[in-house]
Amino acid sequence: MKLSWRTLLLWTLPLLVIGFFLWQGTFTSAVDTAGGNTASTRMTYGRFLEYLDADRVTSVDLYEGGTTAIVQAVDPELDNRLQNLRVDLPVNSPELIAKLREADISFEVHPVRSEGAVWGFLGNLIFPFLLIAALFFLFRRSSNMPGGPGQAMNFGKSRARFQMEAQTGVVFDDVAGIDEAKEELQEVVTFLKQPERFTAVGARIPKGVLLVGPPGTGKTLLAKAIAGEAGVPFFSISGSEFVEMFVGVGASRVRDLFKKAKENAPCLIFIDEIDAVGRQRGAGIGGGNDEREQTLNQLLTEMDGFEGNTGIIIIAATNRPDVLDSALLRPGRFDRQVIVDAPDIKGRIEILEVHARNKKLASEISIEAIARRTPGFTGADLANLLNEAAILTARRRKEAMTMLEIDDAVDRVVAGMEGTPLVDSKSKRLIAYHEVGHAIVGTLIKDHDPVQKVTLIPRGQAKGLTWFIPDEEQGLITRAQLMARIAGAMGGRAAEEEIFGYDEVTTGAGGDLQQVTGMARQMVTRFGMSDLGPVSLESQQGEVFLGGGLMSRSEYSEEVATRIDQQVREIIEHSHQTARNIIRENRAVIDRLVDLLIEKETVDGDEFRQIVAEYTEVPEKERFVPQL
Repeated sequence: MKLSWRTLLLWTLPLLVIGFFLWQGTFTSAVDTAGGNTASTRMTYGRFLEYLDADRVTSVDLYEGGTTAIVQAVDPELDNRLQNLRVDLPVNSPELIAKLREADISFEVHPVRSEGAVWGFLGNLIFPFLLIAALFFLFRRSSNMPGGPGQAMNFGKSRARFQMEAQTGVVFDDVAGIDEAKEELQEVVTFLKQPERFTAVGARIPKGVLLVGPPGTGKTLLAKAIAGEAGVPFFSISGSEFVEMFVGVGASRVRDLFKKAKENAPCLIFIDEIDAVGRQRGAGIGGGNDEREQTLNQLLTEMDGFEGNTGIIIIAATNRPDVLDSALLRPGRFDRQVIVDAPDIKGRIEILEVHARNKKLASEISIEAIARRTPGFTGADLANLLNEAAILTARRRKEAMTMLEIDDAVDRVVAGMEGTPLVDSKSKRLIAYHEVGHAIVGTLIKDHDPVQKVTLIPRGQAKGLTWFIPDEEQGLITRAQLMARIAGAMGGRAAEEEIFGYDEVTTGAGGDLQQVTGMARQMVTRFGMSDLGPVSLESQQGEVFLGGGLMSRSEYSEEVATRIDQQVREIIEHSHQTARNIIRENRAVIDRLVDLLIEKETVDGDEFRQIVAEYTEVPEKERFVPQL
């Protein structure tokens, strides 16, 4: 086994410490022996005086300046045999010499040997020297390793990854579904490759481009594509890598980053998750963060200060533009804000085609069908969807993935892992009525989204699920559609009440009630769809940012708040009553659908509508059909 120098030193240092103390003890014993202190038995000073008075002492040898004596005495307990005894003498005992002379006992005074002091001094000097040398060597070896102790000298240096020729392996052809953002960013590549085309007509190279969009829409992928297309030096760093515990370190790293960038201009700097360093200054309860704010101040100065940064284009990405400082967003720093939103159906088709290049698909699979079933999915979601389908295909030992694996993968991504099927019992029948209640109300109300499937197979926390196909790219929602969605969500509770009675309703409608309450409140307070009139009573804002709006006053009076609660209750009660009427009027088809659902556990949307059409008229749904 080959040991590194670092491992060897880590083992050697403890051995040096242990060896030093063992050597010190051995050395002291050796000095004592060399000095003649060979006595193995000790005697107290009082006992020594008793032996002296009884004439049992024959000779005395004094060592170590008169503090230690080796006494040769007759021991009556050992048949009057001579024995060498060691006695520790008091420091001040001048009368001892007089007693020895009076008793006519021979004694010798041995001078103090200097070898022990010399060796002790050398031992105490050599060990710290060896320890410091070993630590210094270990420090030098670690300074070349990432994160080693030697990095302390480079604490203020930039940690940006630098590539002289960015070989990211990604070009614009690998980015699909966000054509508008690609078009904006292709101009940045042209600026870097052919700046004379723009400077000839007085155009200025943009200093910064901010990519804004939800997580997983491809912001980082776009930055990699820009680097791969431009072929210029490329720096990439995360916003969190600027901020440290010590104030001033982040600002030093910003200065070092821009210094290196200016030396390699024209170049690109990509800052991922810039909201980690670019948040609003002074925000929050108790003030801001000095280190982060100093880092932001330095970044603002480097982007648009007295010196300027000619030839450096900064690309930053964030999914929280609302928390960024206004000075960072102004033109001159980030001249462009490119929205990278979730793709439409055409974009999803392009993304699926990109991710399906290395997947084995059965001939029956339609990319368009997958795209239609996944509205709201981002590029990362679609990539994960195909990967989950591929895993299921391998688990089932199939050679190519089919629509069954795609459907199961969609269900798993959206709702969670498949649970154990329910046993046939009263609980299973109640859940079946609950889910059929959702589906029948959604089917018989014209403005509701059509049913895709109803299933009793548990997924995640849900014991059963009813899937609807939402309208494609529906930017605007009418009041009738909102009321239909509220009625459809109340269909489960309405079915429980009509079939089993009010005393048998369950907690299964808890999530439905929370959903409908939120929709109804937004209809009243934000969209002006109530008797209160076309007024906006609440602003559209997310969670309180660092205490920024924690103490904000209410935007309406207590009287208006009471009327809001009343209007919300009226909307929900009206939709609830609509759902109960539909359940009551279609009891026969509901019973048939429940028996079928318990038997098959999953009923497809087309089959569901065919059965309902045998009992009553199913309204025609108006669907938006995009041009592909």
